Amino acid sequence: MDEPAILEPRRATTADGSLLVQAGRECFIETFGHLYRPEDLAAFLASAHTAESWQQTLADPELATWVVLAADGAVAGYAVAGPCKLPVAGREPRAGELRQLYLRGGYQRRGLGTRLLETALTWLEAAGHEPLYIGVWSENFGAQRLYARHGFRRVGEYLFPVGEHRDLEFILKRQAIISST
Repeated sequence: MDEPAILEPRRATTADGSLLVQAGRECFIETFGHLYRPEDLAAFLASAHTAESWQQTLADPELATWVVLAADGAVAGYAVAGPCKLPVAGREPRAGELRQLYLRGGYQRRGLGTRLLETALTWLEAAGHEPLYIGVWSENFGAQRLYARHGFRRVGEYLFPVGEHRDLEFILKRQAIISST
């Protein structure tokens, strides 16, 4: 059986909102759903992956969202980047953050995560964000390896709420590679 054809990442628009609501929910459940009580998962999804939350993200001029669609039009993955909002002591005023990067299971380990990551990092650097941060679940070892290959190093941690549950997240950092001057 042939692998599904994948398009390159493209900037998402407000017209992609409904696709991203569905993809965001499905990717989170597929990746992390088994970790939480149903009520915690439902509370998180009801706040983080709604039509309203995605429309705000897509309309925010300080944020950029990319989507990758499979040949059948389904979302294979997406990424969101913008100014850093992580709880970093002494956070630099121009710090940027990769806020989300998700792939559906059938599209992992094909280079798509790398393409999305590199697209987001290039945008952050071109927009003058420096340094760059990522928050990653402490037990998402595959993502941690990907980020380490791109120069990110652990500099802190925080607790990420999913309903009443709190996940230990690592804060990763790297200096921008492209000079903003």
